[in-house]
Amino acid sequence: MADITRFRFISHLRANPTTHVRHLRNGKVAHDGPGQAFWFRALNSSLSEIPIDDREQPLLFHGRTQDFQDVAVQATVTYRVTDPALAASRLDFGIDPGTGLWRSTPLEQLGGLLTELAQQTALDVLARMTLTEALSEGMTALRQAVGTGLREDQRLTGLGIGVEDVRVVAVRAERDVEKALQTPTREMVQQAADKATYERRALAVERERSIAENELQNQIELARREEQLVNQRGQNERLRATEAAAAGQIETHAAAGRQRALAEAEADAKRVIGAAEAAAEQAMLAAYAELDQGTILAMAIKQGALPEIGTLNLTPDLLTPILSKLAEQR
Repeated sequence: MADITRFRFISHLRANPTTHVRHLRNGKVAHDGPGQAFWFRALNSSLSEIPIDDREQPLLFHGRTQDFQDVAVQATVTYRVTDPALAASRLDFGIDPGTGLWRSTPLEQLGGLLTELAQQTALDVLARMTLTEALSEGMTALRQAVGTGLREDQRLTGLGIGVEDVRVVAVRAERDVEKALQTPTREMVQQAADKATYERRALAVERERSIAENELQNQIELARREEQLVNQRGQNERLRATEAAAAGQIETHAAAGRQRALAEAEADAKRVIGAAEAAAEQAMLAAYAELDQGTILAMAIKQGALPEIGTLNLTPDLLTPILSKLAEQR
């Protein structure tokens, strides 16, 4: 909206850079361009303010497909005034010289025209499509068809309007129909989810079985190693006992050998001693054998070799030889 300031019989207008102001004084163009600022007299001036920035027109309408199904289309058309002078001559963009407000509603008229033209093109496209095609491919087809139709429409070009962009936001069927169409997909998704769940459970069971088998194999391996350990310990104990027995046997044999050697030495010594004593006795006996009985008796008495005699009876027959021997020795 232009900013108009009044000073008694004269006024001043200041417009935004995005608006095109057309000032006619007595039917002749006095000022024409965007972002104008000028003085004017309200009595002989005619003012028009045309927006030249990009404008968006939202669209929401219903259509029917080839299979007689109702669909709702939501879209947005971006447009702008490319020829302000032509637009001002075809639509009423005149503003009040006192307030700067539009005398009519040119943008609403332009929006209604864009809506009708876009709707007409979209309905023609939907009438050649089935519901499934409209829901799956309708957004792209409608965007291309509506954009092309609006850009080539003679009424818009005759008004100096250019269409910059067309966006189709959604193509929706009725709630019940859309839910029915979604059911197979939902079933497929649910089946895929169930399959994934079953596969996950099967994988979990398989992993549990693998874990159980691993634990069993570990237990078997531990039992086998324990058996090997027991056998090894038994072998070690038997080896220790065998070694101890062998060592004891060797010690016994050594002790027996020592005792046997000692006994043999003692026996040899005794034999030697006995032989010597026997030889001595034999020599003594041989010496004594040459002596007579009296001499032997005298020697025995002299050496005290006779045993203790309690009562001794001496007869003349016994004393006579003894005395004679003693006398001879003297």
